[in-house]
Amino acid sequence: MVIVVAGVSGSGKSTVGRLLAERLGWEYAEADDFHPPANIAKMRGGTPLTDADRRPWLRAIAAWIDERIAAGRPGVVTCSALKRAYREPLAGGRPGVRLVMLDGDRDVIEARMKARKGHFFSADLLDSQFADLERPAPEEDVVIVPVEDGPEQIVDRILTELRPSDGA
Repeated sequence: MVIVVAGVSGSGKSTVGRLLAERLGWEYAEADDFHPPANIAKMRGGTPLTDADRRPWLRAIAAWIDERIAAGRPGVVTCSALKRAYREPLAGGRPGVRLVMLDGDRDVIEARMKARKGHFFSADLLDSQFADLERPAPEEDVVIVPVEDGPEQIVDRILTELRPSDGA
């Protein structure tokens, strides 16, 4: 099984993803590490990414997922996966992939973003993230987890919802 932890920037994907992987004893991959340098430069400069910018990034994440599945090695990877068109290449046709969407109020997430240090993604880009966000449809089978609680409680909820011991 591979779990994709999704959500807008500042929703806690990296923190929750790392903690979830640690708890499960699985490999962890950070979505930001899959971005080509041009994407990082755009975001650092305050320019939102386009769908065309995201395509190679999504392909790289999908390749990481496929490698894990082919090798029978479970993993956790983060990815904003804001649109259905972004989620489909990651989970579509892969029964071993589960998507978890971290969901939170814009003001809560903005406050978190302003408090974090050293990240290239500016809080100024948050509006573009919420503009792109397409809430998952029921048929996508995405587990939606509110982010109001702390990371430990969020991971507890994910584990309860997914019951990865059933398929991991």
